[in-house]
Amino acid sequence: MKEGIDYLFTYSNALSHPATRVFLYLIAGAFIAAPLATLALSAKMSEKTRKDVWTRYWTWLVIAPALLVPVLFCPATAIIAIAVASMLCYREYARATGLFRFRSLSAIVAISIVLVALTSLDHWYGMFMALTPLTIVIVAATAVLADSPQGFIQRVSLACVAYVLFGSGLGHLGYIANDPNYRPILLLILVSVQLNDIFAYVCGKSFGRRKLFPNTSPNKTLGGHLGALVLTTAFAAGMGHLVFEGTKLDTPWALLVLGLIISIGGQLGDLLLGSIKRDLGIKDMAATLPGHGGFLDRLNSALLVAPATFHLIGYAIGFGLDRTPRVFTAALGM
Repeated sequence: MKEGIDYLFTYSNALSHPATRVFLYLIAGAFIAAPLATLALSAKMSEKTRKDVWTRYWTWLVIAPALLVPVLFCPATAIIAIAVASMLCYREYARATGLFRFRSLSAIVAISIVLVALTSLDHWYGMFMALTPLTIVIVAATAVLADSPQGFIQRVSLACVAYVLFGSGLGHLGYIANDPNYRPILLLILVSVQLNDIFAYVCGKSFGRRKLFPNTSPNKTLGGHLGALVLTTAFAAGMGHLVFEGTKLDTPWALLVLGLIISIGGQLGDLLLGSIKRDLGIKDMAATLPGHGGFLDRLNSALLVAPATFHLIGYAIGFGLDRTPRVFTAALGM
């Protein structure tokens, strides 16, 4: 058990994997290039666009280190940071949908998100996977006990969707930290989904004409979707080669599938949140991050990508297979 605990707080060799260093170089380069490009193109931008670009840039200067530092520091801080992000996303969702008014159901979802983090820290894969059906059963049972059938389906559905997206969905990122190479894997997923959004925006503005989902996301175009599909798939596959070099995932077909999952899943995650916002009649889930909306507006692309990539990678090479499972609970004899 001591070995497992020591692993959780190991911060040495954080930059030992070459892919990790490449990702950090790319991120640093982007922060240097972005303001230079903005200044060079400022004459062609409207005052509103120019102000929006700078607002987004200054916000990114806060978001990036807030996420990168805990992910790079040690597995425990990575898991905790992802749990905090999941909880912040859930908070925005609960307030926007009104789920917070149903305190017992809202509390169950929040507690389950914490349990996802605890099972990830414990490296207890069986319980990590069991939390989804157990949470859904407990939510449904609790809603029945309230003896209030009117609105039952809506309340239960809102709570179950919340857990599946923010507890289970984003929680898969936390469990990845049980693998010794979790840093480059997490960076691959997080950087790729953010680039996916950027590629879609740039391609859409450059040659996008036809609206593919006008009722869900009126600003997105077919050109933007296709451009992001090609560019993100190529980027994820190329970087995936560095991340998974020498493993079963390091084949052209496997890397292509990985890239497609990240690009298509990221775009579907964005459309998923767009559907929720259109249904609620709001533009952003919150105004926490200037220029970006809320935490959920920024992490929406990872909602579907996280579990999809987790199971692809897990099927091919597994996570933390060389480590003893049940770091804390094994001593309880459960």
